[in-house]
Amino acid sequence: MKVLVLGGGGREHALCWALKRSKRVDEVVCAPGNGGIASIARCEPVNVADVVGMTALVERERPDLTVVGPEVPLAVGIVDALTARGFKVFGPTQAAAQLESSKGFAKDFMARQGIPTAAYAVCATPEEVATALAKMGAPVVVKADGLAAGKGVVICQTVEEAQTEANLMLAGKVAGVAADRVVVEEFLEGPEVSFFAVSDGKRAVTLGLAQDHKRIGEGDTGPNTGGMGAYSTDTLVSPQMRDWLLLNVAQRTVDGMARDGVPFTGVLFCGIMLTPQGPKVLEFNTRFGDPETQALMLRMKSDVLDLIEWSVSGGALPRVELKPGASVCVIASSAGYPGSYQSGHPITGATTFPDWEKTVELFHSGTATRQGELVTAGGRVLGMTACGSDLKEALGRAYTSLAQVSFEGMQYRRDIGWRATVGV
Repeated sequence: MKVLVLGGGGREHALCWALKRSKRVDEVVCAPGNGGIASIARCEPVNVADVVGMTALVERERPDLTVVGPEVPLAVGIVDALTARGFKVFGPTQAAAQLESSKGFAKDFMARQGIPTAAYAVCATPEEVATALAKMGAPVVVKADGLAAGKGVVICQTVEEAQTEANLMLAGKVAGVAADRVVVEEFLEGPEVSFFAVSDGKRAVTLGLAQDHKRIGEGDTGPNTGGMGAYSTDTLVSPQMRDWLLLNVAQRTVDGMARDGVPFTGVLFCGIMLTPQGPKVLEFNTRFGDPETQALMLRMKSDVLDLIEWSVSGGALPRVELKPGASVCVIASSAGYPGSYQSGHPITGATTFPDWEKTVELFHSGTATRQGELVTAGGRVLGMTACGSDLKEALGRAYTSLAQVSFEGMQYRRDIGWRATVGV
């Protein structure tokens, strides 16, 4: 098979790597790809926000299957466009992707379907925000309704702060956000987990669980990022909780979308807060997470192509098997990220880390090759990913390997998995 992966980050590198390992795949193309992906797949330029450009690429390449990585192509309707032309494509339609592209849509959907989530109000004006805050109080969470590249969620300690942040979002003055609505949401407390399921539009099957680290600073301090690291273990939740999440969140979502006439296919990424009152959904994403995918793909024992093909075409439920133990991805980012940063710095040591019996992989998030030299080309640059018999072993391999890599201004958190390793 020839498989095309749309996207150019660490998630897409991990997907290309996993698909390349399938015995049924003989060619992987990635668009636009990056400096690391180019070592395992042919990279083709494309703007992933341009439906016409992406469609022309698929028409030219004629892949047996297209896998959509990021959220933007889904939100602009690439699945609809390719399906209408008879191509097989993995991911939800534009309407189904609203579970991620509109937080208001997702919250209203969860309320209708009885899926546990925080109390909320969807507001279109500062006056509506003030009314909601008067009822909810603080601390409170303010979210831009649309896609915001990780910058559209603010935890506010006071009502005044919440009003200010909401006003800025509604006025379009928050980076990456052009919100005509905001969601004012009850603040929840508890550990977070990312639950991943895959659906064929009728059934949901568990892919795995991970825990992301969104803040730039150690101890979960500083501003939010796209994700500074993630880990996946067998012990993130109990087997009973895993089954509960599949039945009461993922499958209930798939059933509800089908009843609404908007079948959901692809990856359903459920951000879960394990509160003292029970698990509640913080948000949905409608694609693989980044950097969670890097950690999950390294643990995949079964062929990920089987799972993707089932989502597209249906049939017998595929077997999803992860290696026992743990995996971790540690992100190395540019100085200044998540704010402004410079690119073009040479990267050294990106191929010299210890082999560790093939339990370590370096996935590229933002790199490019210029005049034969690997250089930085993004805020998040590299994701050192390792697995082991337990989290401690996986972390040791990842950090030992990352110590061999260097570029000017390189920064990374040294406490990925800290909640799970306290006292270990």
